[in-house]
Amino acid sequence: MTTHRRLGTAAVLVAALVLGACGRDSGGGEDAAQPVSEGKASGEITVWAMGTEGEKLGAFAQDFMAENPDAKVNVTAVPWDAAHQKIASAIAGKQTPDVSMLGTTWMGEFAKTGALDPTPDGSIEKGAFFPGAWDTTVVDDTSYGVPWYVETRLIYYRKDLAAKAGVTAPTTWDELKSFATAMRDKGGAKWGMNLQPGGTGSWQSFMPFAWSNGGNLTDGDAFTLDSPQVTEALAYYQSFFKDKLSPPTDLSLQGALEQSFINGTLGAFISGPWHVGLLTEQGGAGFKDKFAVAPMPRKQSATSFVGGSNLAVFKDGKNRDGAWKFVSWLSRPEVQIKWYQAVSDLPAVQGAWNDSTLSGDPFLATFGEQLKDAKSPPAIPTWEQVAAVIDGEVEKVAKSNADPAGAAKTMQQRATGIGTGV
Repeated sequence: MTTHRRLGTAAVLVAALVLGACGRDSGGGEDAAQPVSEGKASGEITVWAMGTEGEKLGAFAQDFMAENPDAKVNVTAVPWDAAHQKIASAIAGKQTPDVSMLGTTWMGEFAKTGALDPTPDGSIEKGAFFPGAWDTTVVDDTSYGVPWYVETRLIYYRKDLAAKAGVTAPTTWDELKSFATAMRDKGGAKWGMNLQPGGTGSWQSFMPFAWSNGGNLTDGDAFTLDSPQVTEALAYYQSFFKDKLSPPTDLSLQGALEQSFINGTLGAFISGPWHVGLLTEQGGAGFKDKFAVAPMPRKQSATSFVGGSNLAVFKDGKNRDGAWKFVSWLSRPEVQIKWYQAVSDLPAVQGAWNDSTLSGDPFLATFGEQLKDAKSPPAIPTWEQVAAVIDGEVEKVAKSNADPAGAAKTMQQRATGIGTGV
C-alpha cells in the first residue's frame, strides 16, 4: 500500500514526535547503522503487519522458525485504517514491536521521530532491490528499512479493440494520444483511455507523466512543482479530458472501471498488477485473451510509479538482532517467490524475478520490466499533505479546464507553504 486514510490525531501525534525527537537520534543522516550478530536468530520477535499480509505472515513464518529453532515470531494483524495511529502511539509510549510493515509514504515521518533503526550494512544488500523501491526507505541519505513487496503501473488495453482500430500498444506520448483516439473513433470504445480526473491518489496517475518528462517533485529541500516539465505534463494530462478521450468522472470511485473495460466502453486504463486477477475473474472464460498490458509511454523516459510496503525495525524493540534476521530472511529471492505464491505480492528483490513463476507470465514479466524504471515520492514527513494539494490541482485541470501553468504555480506555492518537514 502507498496511500492510506489518515486519522487526524495520528498526524498530530507524529508531528509532536518529530519535534520531540531530540531525545534520541532523529534521523537526518545522523544515525549510524549497527551490525547484526552472527548466527541464528533467537528469542521472541514481535511483528505488526496489515491487511492480507497480517493474516498470512504468522503461518508463513513457520519456515523461518524451523531454520531458527530458538526463535519465535509473533505476528499481530493490524487493520490498515488503524495502523498509522497504532504505530504512532507505540512510538510515543516506547512500546513498539520489533519490526513492522510500513506503507512507503510513511517512511519519512516515522524516520524523523528517531524511532526507526537504520538498515544494517552487510546483512542487507541494497543492490538486490529495485532502485525505485529502495529509495522509499531512504530519508536524508540513510535507509531505515527494506522494501518487502512492490507494485507499479502499466497500461491495460483491449487487444481486440486495438486490432479493430488498427493500432498497436503505444510506446510514446504521441502514440498514446493517437492510440486513445483510434480506440474511440475506430475501435468502438466510448472512451479511449481512462485517467483519474483528480481526487484522492490521482497524483499516482499524474506523476509518471511528469517524471517521464524530466520533472521532479523536489530538488534538495525545495519543491519543483512549477517547473516547465511538470507544467507540460499537466497540459498533456489535461488534453485527454479536453479531447473527450477520458471520462470526466472517476470510474474507479464508481466501481465501474472493470465493467466498462470488460464491456468495451473503455479501451484502456492505467493500473497495477491486481487488475490482472480482477479482470480475469470478472470477465469470465476467455476474457484474459482479450486484454494485455504495456509499459508506460516514453517522453524523455518511460517512468512509472512504484509503491508497495516496507519492513522497518524499531529502536525500542526488544529483539533487534532477531528482527533484522527475520527481515533478511523475508528478503531472500526464494522466500520472496514463496510469499508471492502465498499472497500475490510482487517481489521487491530483483533476483526473484528470474523465477519462471514470474518471468514465464507475460503480464507479470512486463510489470517486472517496468519496475526497473519507476519512482516514488520523496520520503518526507509532509508528503501526504503535499499529495492532497497535487490531487486537488489535478482535479481542477481535468474537470474545470484550469490553466496548467496556474495549477502548477498553485501546487508550488502551497507545497512550499507546507514545507518538507525536514
